[in-house]
Amino acid sequence: MTAAIHITDIEAAINHWRARAPSPDGVALAPGLAALAEVYGRMVFARVHEIAPQDVPAPAMAAWLDWYATTPDTPCIAICSTSQGDEWCKGCGRSFAEVQHWLSMGPADKRAVWRRITREGTALRFTRYAERAAEGI
Repeated sequence: MTAAIHITDIEAAINHWRARAPSPDGVALAPGLAALAEVYGRMVFARVHEIAPQDVPAPAMAAWLDWYATTPDTPCIAICSTSQGDEWCKGCGRSFAEVQHWLSMGPADKRAVWRRITREGTALRFTRYAERAAEGI
């Protein structure tokens, strides 16, 4: 898997910063918000959905990581079928390798996994135990 930051994560980070540091006059943007907005604008103009982390300027990456720190780290809901020999966890939807290497994965890789399992929506996290997962259990 190639690490990339998806445009929806840039949008989420922009919304995080809009709530965190609203414009005092309706025009000026907080530095983190301005940095993210520039990346977002360039992505829209280029019609790309992902950007490599190394291509994100340092101020925008710092702002993105600030938002990332507010997201749940792991999709685990403590119903791990990979420990029973399954290649794909029925609880969270991650592959055996993703579960095994989660702690060493970077933020962009983790967000890519989150996007995939959310899009698929087949794991117990998104079906029978959605309420439990939403509570962060």
